[in-house]
Amino acid sequence: MPKSYFPATQIWKVEFPFLPSDLEQMRTLPQATLDQPWKTAALTAAALCVWPTAQDMATDMLNWLRGPRPLTAYDMQFIRDRLRGKDYLPRSYFSGATPENNYTPVQPLVVTVIETAHSNDQGAEGYITLYLDCGGADSPRPIRLRHKPSTGQWFLWEQFLLPGIRTPAPANPWA
Repeated sequence: MPKSYFPATQIWKVEFPFLPSDLEQMRTLPQATLDQPWKTAALTAAALCVWPTAQDMATDMLNWLRGPRPLTAYDMQFIRDRLRGKDYLPRSYFSGATPENNYTPVQPLVVTVIETAHSNDQGAEGYITLYLDCGGADSPRPIRLRHKPSTGQWFLWEQFLLPGIRTPAPANPWA
């Protein structure tokens, strides 16, 4: 059971057969229909994993997940700043990735997405806040998604997945 301050009303274990390295590969995944918010949330974690090695590819993936609202220069700088020297951070959202194992996920690759009783409390119809379990934090991290009625798809609206987490044991002098 994931750690959470709020009781989960729904939990999805989203399994990836592989970690996509570009938009073309991402679009081949079963979650790429984006017809459920939890699919888009899990794909966001996968896209962020690409950023440290291929920012252009990750940008393409994130822009696709954002639909008609691409990343701004500010968004890209924010991601660059948060992931500088912390390529392990996005891997922390995959099952088994912990500070003790340098945030190495177990196979198969699984992202746990959580809905709580508060997921729809923002009051805006067509939006939902879900939470991704994180192996380096005490509680799941929020991600907000927006529904596009004309396509039935859910798109990334904003993510709060990049705050600091515990330092990997190999890099932690206090471990």
